[in-house]
Amino acid sequence: MVDVGAKPATQRRAVAGGRITMSPSALEAIRSGNAPKGDVLSTARIAGIMAAKRTADLIPLCHPLALTKIGVDFAWEDSGISVSATAQTTGPTGVEMEALTAASVALLTLYDMAKALDRAMIVGDIRLLEKSGGRSGDWRAE
Repeated sequence: MVDVGAKPATQRRAVAGGRITMSPSALEAIRSGNAPKGDVLSTARIAGIMAAKRTADLIPLCHPLALTKIGVDFAWEDSGISVSATAQTTGPTGVEMEALTAASVALLTLYDMAKALDRAMIVGDIRLLEKSGGRSGDWRAE
């Protein structure tokens, strides 16, 4: 693991996103609350938050962080759902991995909750959207 002990603690924030595409009927079932496994978005939000908190257990050599905020939000798209995950902390290292993990697991949970409706769903476009804090400063995807 990289030694971050000498680095100053600064406010860190990262936002990651991704999307899942699916059939119109699966999307409508989720939107109307008629998915077989229940409230898909609430379950996926909780899964994303829990995953962010466990990132260091999932990603080798990733520092365990005391997160001060984790948010997972969804937006309806014509052919699916997009997710945006935000992670924040004050510390010596960034929270990009926590935001990416939250977005990934939220999307995987959407798949799991709706797979009875559409096994051909596609999870993708998972990426860092922005980060702030630390020595390298602010960054935003184009």
